[in-house]
Amino acid sequence: MQSSADLQNMLHSIHRKSYPAYKSLKGIYNFGRYLFSIDHVQGDPFASPSHVSVHVSHKTAGFPEYCLKDSISRITLSDQLIRNFEKQLCRVTFQAKGSGKSGLISISHCGQEVLERSACEITDKEIIMRFFVGFPANGRTINAPELEKILFNFLPSCVSRTLFYQNINHKELEQAIFLSEDQDSIRRKLPELGLVAFAADGSILPRESGVSSLPMKNSIPFVSPESLRVSLTLPHKGTVTGMGIPRGITLIIGGGYHGKSTLLSALELGVYNHIAGDGREYVITDESALKLRSEDGRYIKNVDISLFINDLPNQKDTHCFSTDDASGSTSQAAGIIEGMEAGSKVFLLDEDTSATNFMVRDSFMQEIISREKEPITPFLERAEDLFKKVGISTILVAGSSGAFFHIADTVIQMDSYRPVDITEKVKSICSRYPLNPVLPPEFHLPESKRIIKKYAPAIRTHGHGNGKPEQLKIKVHGKDGFLIGRQEVDLRYIEQLTDTEQTAALALLLKYTLENLADGHRTVSETVSILAQKLKDENFTFLEHGTVSCGYAIPRMQEIYSCLNRYRQ
Repeated sequence: MQSSADLQNMLHSIHRKSYPAYKSLKGIYNFGRYLFSIDHVQGDPFASPSHVSVHVSHKTAGFPEYCLKDSISRITLSDQLIRNFEKQLCRVTFQAKGSGKSGLISISHCGQEVLERSACEITDKEIIMRFFVGFPANGRTINAPELEKILFNFLPSCVSRTLFYQNINHKELEQAIFLSEDQDSIRRKLPELGLVAFAADGSILPRESGVSSLPMKNSIPFVSPESLRVSLTLPHKGTVTGMGIPRGITLIIGGGYHGKSTLLSALELGVYNHIAGDGREYVITDESALKLRSEDGRYIKNVDISLFINDLPNQKDTHCFSTDDASGSTSQAAGIIEGMEAGSKVFLLDEDTSATNFMVRDSFMQEIISREKEPITPFLERAEDLFKKVGISTILVAGSSGAFFHIADTVIQMDSYRPVDITEKVKSICSRYPLNPVLPPEFHLPESKRIIKKYAPAIRTHGHGNGKPEQLKIKVHGKDGFLIGRQEVDLRYIEQLTDTEQTAALALLLKYTLENLADGHRTVSETVSILAQKLKDENFTFLEHGTVSCGYAIPRMQEIYSCLNRYRQ
């Protein structure tokens, strides 16, 4: 380890040299109260900026024990530190001048959800803050005084105002951690209360717009119906009341624009904790809940969809079904089976984004097309079995078909964004209009058969490295997916992905899988179990050969399953 003075001397020695000389700076430097590490140096001023990190020991940082006592408090502390650090960096970014990305200083941008990110890691010994710096240059000639300005003038101030407890807003941090603990408390209480979700009175569910996750101004606060109202005592906030959605089959109905999909959207993101002021702080859903929809054209490989689709006219085996271009019904069937494999205990569906022929067959269609001629067993006939036999609840937004009324345990009508429990009314009407008795095929648990093939890298045929294996490269396309090697992985319909950094992490996890775990024998379930355990034990270190960079957020197990299952091989 070298001192900050050594770094200064090295900067003076490489001033006006060719840009690659910056690589000599890689290493760790002691700045007194913190260590500064240059982890990766960009190739030129127009390339992706350099990766750097700051390390502060817990003794020096001085954060009290309540901030560090468990994973919930540590993740929340990390989230707050990133948000505060970003504010400080915004003041000084591009204050140093030069060409290309010279002077850029940036870190992860946090949204409304509290996620575990690589930008800030809290170990048993220290706080590590990772971020990006564009090393300054004039053209491709090193401008060392400008980098010296960043490292010795700008950064010390940013670090001091963010990573030392004595200099931050104590009350704001305390409230953030207490809020996360309250949210976690609700999530842990759900099973013992027989609930799968909870929406607190006073919540603001509508968003500002379709492209903004901020709460809508002047919107109607959520008020729970009396019959579904539950009271919860939380560790910090005390007693909160709200609507509890019980286990079983729940229908959300109502006229257009009355808030059905708004409620469902809030519930699907209730698997995450939210920051204060979001409006959905106390909208909490079972952490395994999975939003499902039809995905025309998706890739399916060796999935047992026979629970829903069987006896195809072309004699294709649906116990181990594969296709490069799935229909709406087969894609939704595969999604449900993959969700069962992922351990989801709640399925969230919206009739608007579901395949109609997969969801229901009305009595007229049953009269015209006999059971023997229809290979699809609709979700209507399986929803009860999913709950009674494997404990999977369903929350369904229904807008056009009344067939689901007959199997619903709870029916919630949204009326001008206000929920009304109409379960008893619906059951009374259903007794007058019984469904034709239908005996679906026998229920059976699907078997996991998907195996990711062993990865064989292509051999370079020209240029630098001719005859050597090609390196598996990644290019992330926002939240929608990524390119790995020459294959596109489409994640557009994985609607609970809420941050680009989760997609970037999924790309890394798939890359690690192909290079280290895909052996032609290990199933997807076994692979995901290994990845989940490694993320828990080693965070991101196993993915980048021990050097972790900023720009990743840990996804849920359900999204890891979804990603691996959409990789075409």
